Amino acid sequence: MKIVIVGTAYPYRGGGIATFNERLATELQNEGHEVEIYTFTLQYPSFLFPGKTQYSAEPAPAHLKIKRKVNSCNPLNWISVGRELKKMKPDVMITRYWLPFMSPCLSSISRIVSMNGHTKILAIMDNVIPHEHRIGDKFFTKCFVNVTQGFVTMSKSVLADLSLFDEKKPRRFCPHPLYDHYGNLLDKQTARKNLQLPVEGNYVLFFGFIRDYKGLDILLQAMADQRVRDENITLIVAGEFYGNSEKYLSLIDSLGIANQVKLCTDFIPDSEVNQYFSACDIVAQPYKTATQSGVTQVAYHFEKPMLVTNVGGLPEIVPNGKIGYAVEPNAEQVADALVSFFQEKKEQEFIANLKIEKQKYAWSNMTKALYELAQEVN
Repeated sequence: MKIVIVGTAYPYRGGGIATFNERLATELQNEGHEVEIYTFTLQYPSFLFPGKTQYSAEPAPAHLKIKRKVNSCNPLNWISVGRELKKMKPDVMITRYWLPFMSPCLSSISRIVSMNGHTKILAIMDNVIPHEHRIGDKFFTKCFVNVTQGFVTMSKSVLADLSLFDEKKPRRFCPHPLYDHYGNLLDKQTARKNLQLPVEGNYVLFFGFIRDYKGLDILLQAMADQRVRDENITLIVAGEFYGNSEKYLSLIDSLGIANQVKLCTDFIPDSEVNQYFSACDIVAQPYKTATQSGVTQVAYHFEKPMLVTNVGGLPEIVPNGKIGYAVEPNAEQVADALVSFFQEKKEQEFIANLKIEKQKYAWSNMTKALYELAQEVN
């Protein structure tokens, strides 16, 4: 088939949607399809982007055909891109929906493309109801759902949310596939030396953009628990602040845990991701709200036990007591899990289970879901 993916890709940074789209395109190509990605000339206005830069410093993926065509804020551009894709007549167009802000752009393009009577309009829904609510969210999401013909969600909670806007169109639940392109697992001691960390000790990793809903404050409070202090546990915070960093820095100071926290708060490029996951013993995601998370799928790839909270789709992906812990989003339960993990020496047991559990998250499952949807769409 001829397939077009409309969404974030290089030169925009990885760390989530761009990484996913490029890996999906690679899988579709490997399965014999002709694939192009239409990405943005303007993704977000600068005042809406909370990080330092939207752009990658790494080389472009040479094996992919990526065109910078889409301006998220220019209605004339939406018409132009829509007409171009309408004329191209791909068999399938896949859009990524993660933020209602993108709805006018993606809905307009989808509506125009669908007028060719040939292209199947599918969407991978990261969120239906966003983590951070704004006026107009429901209206814009409804507009997007109305023009899309079939949906894939990566958590059952998002599938349920979708039913608030549509109950009839074809849909599939397919868990987020593995992020398996970050290189190989390194020896712990080597990785710790590379990161200039003491080789001995116990390490917890918080990875990814630091946003309020991800609950880093809960994890910091857990680090102040005397039981956690007694276990010689160090927290590695690896990711860029999206928003006010001062609240976290002040919390670290007030809790007296500066010697227990290693802050690496620049954006972590793809080429360095394996260093951080290799150095840690367990990955913590103490989210306050969630749908699914790509961080869990990086942890699966590196076969690292996980501590998540019972929100959204996270406990679906991390069965409690099997490959890690799923606890309530409060500091006491997070501390309980960390102490249990290190005192009971659960690492090897969890890793053995991870090797089995990760087989559920092959990229071929995602492409199969998309093929089935395309067949079902009228």
